[in-house]
Amino acid sequence: PMMTEIAGYSASSVTWLLVLFGLGMVGGNLVGGRFADRHLMPMLYVSLGALAVVLGLFTVTAHNKVTAAVTIVLIGALGFATVPPLQKRVLDQAAGAPTLASAVNIGAFNLGNALSAWLGGLVIAAGLGYTAPNWVGAVLAASALVLAVVSSLLERRASRAAGGSFAGSTPEPVAATARP
Repeated sequence: PMMTEIAGYSASSVTWLLVLFGLGMVGGNLVGGRFADRHLMPMLYVSLGALAVVLGLFTVTAHNKVTAAVTIVLIGALGFATVPPLQKRVLDQAAGAPTLASAVNIGAFNLGNALSAWLGGLVIAAGLGYTAPNWVGAVLAASALVLAVVSSLLERRASRAAGGSFAGSTPEPVAATARP
């Protein structure tokens, strides 16, 4: 409803908006994978922070067809730019059971999608309007950023206490962590 009721697109145009979103997802996944190899945590911080900002801005940009379409592409790109660094981080942490860790990670993505949709529905049902879910998404992305920073700091502290190096700063190609 946001794209038809707020931005003013026809129902038949929504298909093309989803294509734009999908193109953003592909681009974000490619960029996220490229930078996750060399700058894992910075890539995660930038993509989550930018996603939070863009989701918040979508409340304003949704009122214009062009800016709404551009924002849709950015949301797809930034949302999926987080996938490669998150997957690499999970695999780096789960050396003993990478297949299980990868499966649980994707399950967590799907659970997050379901919970986010539910929360978005709650704010719409509460009468806050069709753009209110954007704020929910912005808060969730910002919360994920805080968790990523705290996780990194705790890992760094534990690594220093053990006299080791911080794994989040070691450039190891994603392909090298893949298991057959």
